[in-house]
Amino acid sequence: MSWRWALARRVAKLAATDGGGGAQAQRLLPTSSAAAGTGLLGRLHMPLASQIRSKVVGCRGAALVSSRWLHDAQYQVRQDGASRAQEQQDPFELVADELSLLANRLRSMVAAELHLQVPKLASAAEYFFKVGAEGKRFRPTVLLLMASALKFPLSESTEGGVLSILADKLRTRQQNIAEITEMIHVASLLHDDVLDDADTRRGVSSLNLIMGNKLSVLAGDFLLSRACVALAALGNTEVVSLMATAVEHLVTGETMQISTSREQRRSMEYYLQKTYYKTASLISNSCKAVAILAGHTAEVSMLAYEYGRNLGLAFQLIDDVLDFTGTSASLGKGSLSDIRHGIITAPMLYAIEEFPQLQEVVDRGFDNPANIEIALDYLRKSRGIERTKELAREHADRAVKAIESLPDSDDEDVLTSRRALIDITERVITRTK
Repeated sequence: MSWRWALARRVAKLAATDGGGGAQAQRLLPTSSAAAGTGLLGRLHMPLASQIRSKVVGCRGAALVSSRWLHDAQYQVRQDGASRAQEQQDPFELVADELSLLANRLRSMVAAELHLQVPKLASAAEYFFKVGAEGKRFRPTVLLLMASALKFPLSESTEGGVLSILADKLRTRQQNIAEITEMIHVASLLHDDVLDDADTRRGVSSLNLIMGNKLSVLAGDFLLSRACVALAALGNTEVVSLMATAVEHLVTGETMQISTSREQRRSMEYYLQKTYYKTASLISNSCKAVAILAGHTAEVSMLAYEYGRNLGLAFQLIDDVLDFTGTSASLGKGSLSDIRHGIITAPMLYAIEEFPQLQEVVDRGFDNPANIEIALDYLRKSRGIERTKELAREHADRAVKAIESLPDSDDEDVLTSRRALIDITERVITRTK
């Protein structure tokens, strides 16, 4: 942060809160004529000097802050803040300290009491919270950045730092949303791996492979119960309703996936609805919960929701592409896992549009490896992969638009966090694993 920018920002704040007289602000500026030359300091100094002289001769009316001076100072703050926000920063690094704090707290929440009572369940419940098995922590990162992107500016002159204390409490509650979301997400992974009979997850052996299906299901149930306890402690009925809806959607989406009719399997609309339930609902409702806890309007809360919804859809669309184009090593799971389980995703749906005869192959199922090879051959000849990437880009662009539609802010942290959320959309659609 340049000293000129810091000085301009401080002076602007003092001028705006000093009853119009600028007495505090003028003490921050040099009084020699040499210091009042060209540049920002000169522009700021001259109007204040005139005000001081007016006070000496008793002209109270001349003590008002010059509108041009205030405009220049605020403009400089906006320009410098926006410039710094545009600097490329790793979104995950911006919240690295908080992520570490959350990871420690999650490990404590999940299994602290169980180790003495039911050690086997404790080991199962904390399996994907151990250091090295935590994954990308994508959702907590998005939620922490969203909390910063929606931060209200606090006055430095607040008596006793009351607002600062309240802001810290709010941040803790928003961190709780990130923790709750991660517990719900991991619980869904444990259940999904049982349903899919998966043997790997996040590059390691799946829990059901190591400890069996029954314990995996119980561990997932336990995580959901822990999430419910933490959610109830927030004491916000609207937030509780949002997160409960997200859990309901996870179950609904999974049911839609395993009980599709022939017509539903070939429907892009059905696929996108299922994808919203299984992937996008949790992150979108969590983003909205973060906004609601901060006391934002319904409009702002909906923008947070739209960001999460479109980011989640884009994420899953790229995931579906990678299931065909990635390798087992890069994905941390077996490639072609969806089609081997008879799950038809966007790339194949687009391929069916181009080659209707592919539908017959899909209807026969993929128990026969020969059918998989036929389907993949049609997919390679089609634009299924490209069109899925294009759809992911459309949703990523909508997520960006939601962030750009948030209320204007001059706060550097807010601008940096919004830039990071936009950066995440690009990372989602260009990732290779």
